[in-house]
Amino acid sequence: MKEDNRNLLLAIVMSVVVLLGWQFFYGVPQMEKQKQAAQQNQQAQSQQVPGASGSTPAPATPGQPAGSAVPGTAAPQQIGTREQALAASPRVKIDTPKIAGSLSLTGARIDDVSLKAYRETVDPKSANIVLLSPIGGPNAYYSDFGWVAAPGTTVALPNATTVWTADDQVLTPAKPVTLSWDNGQGLTFKRVVSVDDNAMFTIRDEVENKGGAAVTLFPYGQIVRQGKPATLGYYVLHEGLVGNLGEQGLQEYTYDKLDKEPLLSPGTAGRTWKDAVGGFLGITDKYWAAAVIPDQQRKYEGRYSSVQTGTGRTYQADFLGEGVAVAPGATASSSARMFAGAKEVAAIDGYEKNLGIKRFELLIDWGWFYFITKPLFFVLDWIYKHIGNFGVAILIVTVLLKILFFPLANKSYASMAKMKAMQPEMTAIRERYADDKMKQQQALMELYKTQKINPVAGCWPVLLQIPVFFALYKILFITIEMRHAPFFGWIHDLAAPDPSNIFFFLPAAMTSYLHLGIWPIIMGITMFIQMKMNPEPPDPVQKMMFTWMPVFFTFLLGSFPAGLVIYWSWNNLLSVLQQGYIMKKNGVKIELFDNLKGMFGKKPAAAGGAPNPANSNKK
Repeated sequence: MKEDNRNLLLAIVMSVVVLLGWQFFYGVPQMEKQKQAAQQNQQAQSQQVPGASGSTPAPATPGQPAGSAVPGTAAPQQIGTREQALAASPRVKIDTPKIAGSLSLTGARIDDVSLKAYRETVDPKSANIVLLSPIGGPNAYYSDFGWVAAPGTTVALPNATTVWTADDQVLTPAKPVTLSWDNGQGLTFKRVVSVDDNAMFTIRDEVENKGGAAVTLFPYGQIVRQGKPATLGYYVLHEGLVGNLGEQGLQEYTYDKLDKEPLLSPGTAGRTWKDAVGGFLGITDKYWAAAVIPDQQRKYEGRYSSVQTGTGRTYQADFLGEGVAVAPGATASSSARMFAGAKEVAAIDGYEKNLGIKRFELLIDWGWFYFITKPLFFVLDWIYKHIGNFGVAILIVTVLLKILFFPLANKSYASMAKMKAMQPEMTAIRERYADDKMKQQQALMELYKTQKINPVAGCWPVLLQIPVFFALYKILFITIEMRHAPFFGWIHDLAAPDPSNIFFFLPAAMTSYLHLGIWPIIMGITMFIQMKMNPEPPDPVQKMMFTWMPVFFTFLLGSFPAGLVIYWSWNNLLSVLQQGYIMKKNGVKIELFDNLKGMFGKKPAAAGGAPNPANSNKK
């Protein structure tokens, strides 16, 4: 038994060393490297001068009809800053309750979107989040739509340099804008762009054929991002290309994974999905996304691609619709949508339901256990809407979960209490059959059966807490509703670690690695009290494990979201009250005060003058 304990202790120690070592030598330095690289990249891009030609490069060409090649993408050329790039093209202003920006008449690209309700930091004076940016500026990120001709034809179509004519200068939810362009060869193109109160655009393209020959055109839509953005790189969060492509389901690709895909053409890695019906394709960050949504009733070919453009790469999610024949004197049309905004749960689910976008909810990374995570979010969100504080909502949900599992937890704690009452008999059996493990186990099982004790019952409260803990962690990590959600006092963002630090007196270089806030300490104290309520194990190895476990978890949770640490602390406190009540009800002594006294002095000897092995150890 002692050998097993040593092995278990060694495994725990090695796990702690690996976890802390990874965090110290890789985790934090890697995050710092990513931040520095992103800042350096942005500074370098903003300082670049225009290319010799001074022209704006064409965006990546969308997916082509079967049998045609996908051309490469030109290397991006810098006009200058974001503001200079915006000023390089005539524009139509975009103004909705949720987003602001503009649409470029050159190429008819939606390439300027900022989020009105979200800022870079918790400071209300910090800059608004910028989602989409124009070609020619740093980190170009945009969407456009159009037509592709059949292979082998030379019909003139609007492209990245086409300057459209607009019938108005402002696009609002109440006022769509119509763009038009004539190719001079008998084809007139019109594009009606409308937007709702949130961040969903509807694009209706029309082609009127005034020529003498029929043409076949293929509608497309695309999201293009130039340069690889800095990502958090956490396993529980997907950042990169995302889509639900009809029957082929959810397709998630990180930027690095897409770079390693087979070549679709020279310099272009990627994946294609043919004959999809319904769904969406796009690029997602942690809290916001841009996605194109094809006609949900017609077939399309979806594609993710990563193209080498100069010294960087361009990432693209696009769809190519079925061909549309436009006879002389006839008009053909195609409709699609584009989302560019914050991934608010109510808005995303509303679009899926009201617009019939297949599995649009998957734009939010609910994970494999969404059937737990999403319902738990709805409960939290409902409570929040009534009380106005997500932190308090977490406390209330914890109480509700305790009530829900109260019968099972009571049964578990009652079984644990019986086991505590049987400790003398169990100790006697182990001593009696110390040299015969098989007889020892048989005798213990017989005792369990006689006393109706379930030896694994104590695991149930922990097992029940694990999925809830994971679901809450996922909610705090991915949902924008939790971003910058305050609690009380110094907690201004439940989705971020506790900003307080008891090691504040150390140099700044050290506090980046050694950070321990007040709430993690509260959690550690509640966990310590919960463990000290039980009799201390007679085995010194087990005693050491249980003594140091709260300390380990205190430091481990120091980097976790504050909301999660608050939940765990509150859950521990409720468990202490519940366990104390059940132990008292079953006549089992609560060892808390004796164990605390034993940490600071010698415990009294057991009756008869013989030392009590469970209480003879000094701290």
